[in-house]
Amino acid sequence: MTNKKPETGYALGYTAEEHKRLMRQAALLAPCTERLFRAAGIGPGDRVLDLGSGVGDVSLLLAQLVGPTGAVVGVERNADSIARAAARVAAAGLGNVSFAESDATGLNVTGSFDAVVGRFILMYLPEPASTLRSLAALLRPQGAVAFLEPSWAAARGLSTHLPLYSACAKAIVETFKSCGVNPEMGTTMLRAFRDAGLPAPTMNVEIMLGADAEFTRAPCDILQSLAPEARKNGVSLGPLGDLRTLEDRLKAEVRGSGDPIAWLAGHVGARCRMPGDITAT
Repeated sequence: MTNKKPETGYALGYTAEEHKRLMRQAALLAPCTERLFRAAGIGPGDRVLDLGSGVGDVSLLLAQLVGPTGAVVGVERNADSIARAAARVAAAGLGNVSFAESDATGLNVTGSFDAVVGRFILMYLPEPASTLRSLAALLRPQGAVAFLEPSWAAARGLSTHLPLYSACAKAIVETFKSCGVNPEMGTTMLRAFRDAGLPAPTMNVEIMLGADAEFTRAPCDILQSLAPEARKNGVSLGPLGDLRTLEDRLKAEVRGSGDPIAWLAGHVGARCRMPGDITAT
């Protein structure tokens, strides 16, 4: 299965620091991700495709949901990320997870699946509806589709009174856009599902709020990863000042306001189940 346009480059890069950031991010996202997958009906014995599996966090979560009688196939195009993910799976003693090195827009997997899922992956694809259509062709009757994607607009309005935090969010969104990444993929999923010929999805949004170190660290971490792309694409980071002191200054702003901030974007979940007679397989 191939599409004409290439997949957008991963704007955050594949450094060891980015891998660590992804794992910290995954720990916070695990509860809402699990809620989405359970609501989609993913459970013991299912065979699930994890699109854009990265360093394996979603695949590890799925492995627990499907159990030893199920299987998880993670699809990731970066070999270093696959190596990190495979090592983590081995360390966890899991025998129901495997990985395939492949672009999301040119899947190289075999067999059929009970569910196809992904987290923060459709936002990087030039034609997400086309990819969803290809994924649907891999599903068994009544198979599930479940994706979690960001909506920065859903969260930014909560902190407009905080100038430094607002400048961080603006810089992240502008850098994503300059790289061809859709920071509002969360709400765009309704159109993408429909254009792919999928049933209309059930959707919800969750916004995590807080004022502790994890919340002030998150935008600083993502800006460190995005900084090379921002500078290359002419996105000004000047309003943020010295990135090395950004976290301390952001902490001071949040502490002084007495208000929580959003942990990055709102997280939009979209899920549907394909039609078909399951007894026909």
